[in-house]
Amino acid sequence: MSGINYSEKIPNNVNLSGDRTLQRALEHWQPNYLKWWQDMGPEGSHNMDVYLRTAVSVQPDGWAHFGHVKMPDYRWGIFLAPQDGERKMHFGENIGKDVWQEAPGEHRANLRRIIVTQGDTEPASVEQQRHLGLTAPSLYDLRNLFQVNVEEGRHLWAMVYLLHRYFGRDGREEADALLQRNSGSEDSPRILGAFNEKTPDWLAFYMFTYFTDRDGKFQLSALAESGFDPLARTTKFMLTEEAHHMFVGESGVSRVVQRTADAMNELKTEDPAALRAAGVIDLPTIQRYLNFHYSVTIDLFGADQSSNAAIFYSSGLKGRYEEGKRTDDHQLKNETYRVLEVANGQLREIEVPMLNALNEVLRDDFIRDSVGGVGRWNKVLEKRGIAFRLQVPHKAFNRKIGTLAGIKVSPEGHVLSDEQWKAHENEWLPTPEDRAFVASLMGRVVEPGKFANWIAPPVIGINRQPVDFEYVRFN
Repeated sequence: MSGINYSEKIPNNVNLSGDRTLQRALEHWQPNYLKWWQDMGPEGSHNMDVYLRTAVSVQPDGWAHFGHVKMPDYRWGIFLAPQDGERKMHFGENIGKDVWQEAPGEHRANLRRIIVTQGDTEPASVEQQRHLGLTAPSLYDLRNLFQVNVEEGRHLWAMVYLLHRYFGRDGREEADALLQRNSGSEDSPRILGAFNEKTPDWLAFYMFTYFTDRDGKFQLSALAESGFDPLARTTKFMLTEEAHHMFVGESGVSRVVQRTADAMNELKTEDPAALRAAGVIDLPTIQRYLNFHYSVTIDLFGADQSSNAAIFYSSGLKGRYEEGKRTDDHQLKNETYRVLEVANGQLREIEVPMLNALNEVLRDDFIRDSVGGVGRWNKVLEKRGIAFRLQVPHKAFNRKIGTLAGIKVSPEGHVLSDEQWKAHENEWLPTPEDRAFVASLMGRVVEPGKFANWIAPPVIGINRQPVDFEYVRFN
């Protein structure tokens, strides 16, 4: 079924009305979700009419409907990609067997863990971004923030459906806990470190949606290969929405870079102090934000060697990015992969069994993908005759997880002493002064077609609307 039934209390394409027990359980969870949205969702936004897209079909050529909606009335629901009755396992120890339509008993705990960890990131990012609407640089950007937020909310619904439908009482308890943890809470924080960091300003938001939502793309792509078919179908549809989040990040940073480059040419200066005085964000500060968000995000892929990653793959629970395009045997028992370690004060590569290095394989896929967007930001600088180039730091820089955790490494990949690190840390990572300066620029712009001084307008609007369209109506 590709269409979505909007006649039911919970929109869905999984025939929810045919399972009254599940329907009642989810209708019990729904008020708790709406209360969480009121308490922890976008601040001060509940009466605004926002030009949002809503899924009306899960087919790739027609799933989005646009219109002004109050976010508490957004049609959140449960949408899975269409089922392929011929689908078989295509990696791991069960190659060629039918995919699972129910969670196998021996894999229930690991599947539940995978779903809970993914599900926990969705409300976390909404919580991290809840104050940003108060300082949006334009109605266009405010609308994009809210679109990201409602889709993260729908992704939470997707994971909660799986927990309720396939994991019994344990699943229901885990679904409740997804609303009880909060980003940055001392008592009940979110599961992954990056989702407890603050997103205090719009430059941080653009970096988050470029880098950290890209982690989501790769994690969801690996889960879309899963032999547990309901998980694979759920994440495939989530990926159609994730692409917009990364667009918001890439285009947002690009517009910040463009405005700064234009100011550099107007003022004929590269001096950060002069540029800050002119109300734009200097390129070294943008680079420091990039360094921070990139390094925090690549930690999300986990330890470089992981027995859990090997178990998930061999069991058929989680594949690699674009598993079907790879030409090996899809079991990897005799394959190796190169990972980094530190020996005698130097970084070096060592060969390890690929099954144990699958986190690193996915991290390297992410890094290759990330570099492309940074290159496009540099094209903006090149086009304007600016010599400065943004770059991703070495993957050992500022790591907190895995073999490289706690080792001091420069953005160029040189192992440093603690003293050397401290002497240069403020050149490489955002300082309190950097964050205070960027925060000082943040002020809400609400007139259609107007933009804050520190960011350039987009080239085109959303869904063929003009840039000066009234994307958000304040009531």
